[in-house]
Amino acid sequence: MDEEPPPYLRIVTELRRRIATGRLRPGDRVPSTRQITREWNVAMATATKALATLQQEGLVRPVPGVGTVVADAGTGAAPSRRPAPELSEERIVRAAIAIADAEGLATLTMRRIATSLGTSVMALYRYVSGRDELVTLMADRVLADGWLPEPQPPGWRACLEWSARRQWALYRRHPWLAQAVSFTRPMATPQAMAQGEWGMRAVDGLGLDPVTMVHIYVTVANYVHGTAAHLEAEAEAVQQTGTTDDEWLESTVLPQMGEFPLLSRIPPDSLDLNTLFEFGLQRLLDGVATLIASVRAGSDTDVDRSH
Repeated sequence: MDEEPPPYLRIVTELRRRIATGRLRPGDRVPSTRQITREWNVAMATATKALATLQQEGLVRPVPGVGTVVADAGTGAAPSRRPAPELSEERIVRAAIAIADAEGLATLTMRRIATSLGTSVMALYRYVSGRDELVTLMADRVLADGWLPEPQPPGWRACLEWSARRQWALYRRHPWLAQAVSFTRPMATPQAMAQGEWGMRAVDGLGLDPVTMVHIYVTVANYVHGTAAHLEAEAEAVQQTGTTDDEWLESTVLPQMGEFPLLSRIPPDSLDLNTLFEFGLQRLLDGVATLIASVRAGSDTDVDRSH
């Protein structure tokens, strides 16, 4: 009796078939490692080996920011004959971001990155010391995309709104980012420092001491971070179930709300995460406005007493 082929070869055979029959066309994304683990009930290492085999055969190729796609028709094994682009810290960081965006931070390993770049694990260590440093570099690179305008918008509130919404947009674009950012052990990276300085400048000149200024910025940033903390888990749930947040709300939550008079009066779109974020942000900034007003009132009282 013939022995059953190893699991990774069964996956390779099936994906070859899909490519040959046109079910997967040139440029189409092939299943990610996470999708392969779910579809074939295999370990992540097996999924990674299957994609690596297809890449070695020239059937698929990694595309930073997209994932692994079917190679152009007729290229055969040509990709492996072309000299690979030179490795650099920037290439490694961008590849790692693409993997984390598509598959989650938990799947990010040095071996997974090496496979996507068509190189060895040891080659990566010439540019980064390990996964922890790499994740820090990834976060700093992503934060660089959240540019902050110069000159700042007029008024402290407009500045803090801009900063908070830019951070929120980054967390939504990169759900893993909230897991990489810590407020108990903050990152001492150029972008993190620049954003903190920008936020403190928003409330400078209002009579606040530096400690209060940094507390205001960190409180707002931590609110955004806390709201985004479960975005990666929610993105994973959507991938695993195929059910969007709105569909889950309609099928699971809304039917139960009808039994409660007050809850049943809530429009479904008011539970949208962006709506909740904006509501909380405005109430938080209302509190900051009260603090600033009280500090100014205290300063005016001190001036009156001096006369």
